[in-house]
Amino acid sequence: MSSRISIDEILETVDMIVYRHLNIRAVTLGMNVLPAASSDPDGLRRGIAAIFREHAPRLVDAVEEVGSRYGIEIVNRRIALTPLSIVASPMVRELGPGAKGELVSLAQEIDGLAADAGVDMVGGYGALVQKGESAADVALEESVPEALASTRRVCSAFNVADSRSGINVDAVLRMGRIISRTAQLSPGGKGEACARLMVLANAPDDNPFMAGGFHGLGMHDLVINVGISGPAVVLAAVKSAGDVDVAGLAEIIKRVAFKITRVGELVGREVASRVGAEFGAVDISLAPAPAEGESVAEVLEAMGLEEVGLPGTVGAMMILADSLKKGGAMAASRVGGFSGVMTPISEDVGMARRAAEGVLNLGTLLAMSSVSAAGVDMVPVPGDTPPEVLSSIILDQVAIGVVTGKPVGVRLLPVPGAAPGDVVDFGGLFGSGVVLDVPRRGAGRLLARGGRAPPPISRLKG
Repeated sequence: MSSRISIDEILETVDMIVYRHLNIRAVTLGMNVLPAASSDPDGLRRGIAAIFREHAPRLVDAVEEVGSRYGIEIVNRRIALTPLSIVASPMVRELGPGAKGELVSLAQEIDGLAADAGVDMVGGYGALVQKGESAADVALEESVPEALASTRRVCSAFNVADSRSGINVDAVLRMGRIISRTAQLSPGGKGEACARLMVLANAPDDNPFMAGGFHGLGMHDLVINVGISGPAVVLAAVKSAGDVDVAGLAEIIKRVAFKITRVGELVGREVASRVGAEFGAVDISLAPAPAEGESVAEVLEAMGLEEVGLPGTVGAMMILADSLKKGGAMAASRVGGFSGVMTPISEDVGMARRAAEGVLNLGTLLAMSSVSAAGVDMVPVPGDTPPEVLSSIILDQVAIGVVTGKPVGVRLLPVPGAAPGDVVDFGGLFGSGVVLDVPRRGAGRLLARGGRAPPPISRLKG
């Protein structure tokens, strides 16, 4: 594919932009901050601040220029950093147990830098622990509740499993406790800080979406990745399809996905050129927003599913996700991130509606994750849910990722004082959702065994 995209191609999407609220959900600048690594806390903060101040303002300016030039809304401007457990490792070795407070201070420093630059979210406050945890990994994990409770933009992601390594059971157990503690410390009293904490399997290192984004090792120092949107565009196309058969419906979705992805490719290359970064990839995920007409659930029901959560949900999701991937892959020179259909409960009014009605439950969400992107995402649960139950849900979700070989993620939102059926408003893009009824028991005794679950035998080939 040529690196240049004709303006004529973008003109094909004018109707989508003007009448169907097509937008770019996120433009994310990945920044390598490994050169900032230092055993001195002040030196570490200064090093990261210098890199941040050099590049973040250019991202903000470039996004505004490109959005204005093409008349398309770019909703979020984000930064993804190298996993900070790696960058902070020399400091943790030097300070030992005293490193926790310095890690929280580092998160607060990054939060301030993001606010000053006009960046919406910063990912990378996390670790890759699928094979085990270093002292720096554990120290950063333990600092997460205080770090997220005292910041507004910092996002944390932990990859606890992958298809080649299996599942780090110790990390899964620890993450349930960390999520529970983060909810308790959330300043708004709704557990909202947990919306910035994701547990992953097969984490993509070029993910533009938060909270799971980080700048992968082995990449250029500066990389632009783009996350597209477009549920309203796909919904309009499905509604206008008439009584075509399933193959015809899939073809219509593919064509729409092609056009949406071309917009993402254009925006990504234009921003990268202005920032002086490499163009990374387009994440061709269908990402909902908390507004009517912007819902993945509405798309699935327009396709012919009576209600999301009923039998047939996984089949409908497979058809939608596969069609989007085929159309998007033909349109983009590089595809990355999750690239599928996202189903965050609180961020999707249709999903939230079916959950409130009791049609959609935890079991269906897990089943859907076998063919869609992300996973059990943005799910409010009672605040007194035992941490080992949270870990058990994580275990189920990452097991699906390990077996299927696809990236999956978990964002659980324990809401202090809430009971099943309560509706909680998290504000902004985080939306609102009903508190799901989850079991009070799980795999606590299994998780307490610890260790690492080996990968499935099929993953040992080649």
